[in-house]
Amino acid sequence: MEQHDMFWIGILAGAAIYSAYVLTQCFFRVEEGHLAVLTAFGAARLEADGKQLRTWGPGLHTKRPWEKVHDVPVMEQALELAGEKGGQTAMAGDGTVLRFDSTLRYVPMRADLGNFLFGLKAPVEHITGLFTCLLRNEIANFRAPASASASSPGNTALPVGDNSYALIRRERRLLGQRIADFCRTEIGRKYGVQFVGVDLTDVLPPDELASALNAVIASRNAADAAYARAEAESQQRVLASERGVEIARARAKATETEILKLASFLAELDQRNTLNLYVSRRRAEVMSESRTVYLKGQ
Repeated sequence: MEQHDMFWIGILAGAAIYSAYVLTQCFFRVEEGHLAVLTAFGAARLEADGKQLRTWGPGLHTKRPWEKVHDVPVMEQALELAGEKGGQTAMAGDGTVLRFDSTLRYVPMRADLGNFLFGLKAPVEHITGLFTCLLRNEIANFRAPASASASSPGNTALPVGDNSYALIRRERRLLGQRIADFCRTEIGRKYGVQFVGVDLTDVLPPDELASALNAVIASRNAADAAYARAEAESQQRVLASERGVEIARARAKATETEILKLASFLAELDQRNTLNLYVSRRRAEVMSESRTVYLKGQ
């Protein structure tokens, strides 16, 4: 009797444990910023129209025990295209092998989530390889825009040829914009994601080119410093000259005023017929103060 009771107790305990396990498989939770898709025996659950995937938003939901939950983050994500290997390499149009680090920003689209989940076997690896190839192709065929290639006053950029390291580094925002435009027009919703942009976080030249560029930059910095000093000295001299001219003009104006005042005074004396007396008195004063007098013979 005891063995019979133990047998049923074991069966009841196993049934209870199995029921608890099944009950836990009937609930799933979705975090904020995520969406969930359910599949049963390989088939995804669809909406009533039978075309679009049915998705579950953040919160606690119920499901059948045999259904599998696919959790997809729908916030903007950043993907390092270099992966664990470090920087990638690409050859520019002039044959320079560049090393670059890049980041892809994308957002999975709810309307085309099926393409992202089930259209690609490994979505992240596929997107990484796709955009790495796109970057290498754009770097190899990159050309300077007409506005940037035209010389403009005040432009002190180093003269470089098309597809050179300096050009790509200076115009990397334009390079990323071209890739983003290509993704919106050519790829679109094919992969079930919306591509926000590609950022070239760093572009590095070969070691031998880096040494040459450092020498050029150092020479240009020295030339710019010498030019700035010479320009400052020239401006200082110009300001000093302008100030000297202003002082001389003021002195001349004062002398002119003094002469005009004296002429007016002498004219007044002449009108009063006292000019000769004034001249004689001034001559006597000057003669009295002089030490040597020279007389001109007749």
